[in-house]
Amino acid sequence: MRVGLGFDVHAFGEGDHLMLGNVRIPFNRGFIAHSDGDVLIHAICDALLGALALGDIGDHFPPNDPKWADCDSADFLRHCHKLVHKAGYQIAHIDTVIMAEQPKIGPHKKAIQDKLADILNLKINQISVKATTTEKLGFVGREEGMAAQAICLLTAVNNF
Repeated sequence: MRVGLGFDVHAFGEGDHLMLGNVRIPFNRGFIAHSDGDVLIHAICDALLGALALGDIGDHFPPNDPKWADCDSADFLRHCHKLVHKAGYQIAHIDTVIMAEQPKIGPHKKAIQDKLADILNLKINQISVKATTTEKLGFVGREEGMAAQAICLLTAVNNF
């Protein structure tokens, strides 16, 4: 078995929506990011890459490389998922938490869970999507941006 931990953060900027878990969420701001800024998918990618000891998302998708500009983060996740299989592992479970004051994540959690399960070919009970505020503390509390954390458990294909 292998365990990986991922974390990502993006500041808010101009826009009319956010991408979270590959779900478009209407909002009066967007993420300031090189790609679509999907903090949840970026955290999951870092967890998967960490479990494989293959660096981080910036190593695989450098933010200074123009080919990743405005990229759909689901493409990053698919790439990381292929690396998991190439290394002889399967995803046993992913647990995530989104930290945000606004927008409220609760109404979107099921859609996010469904979308991530679909992208990763997982059962719904293999991926957890949670949300919390930071009780008005820090940059999240001041509504300057959003953060996400993910942890994953990988098991060898022949042990799953």
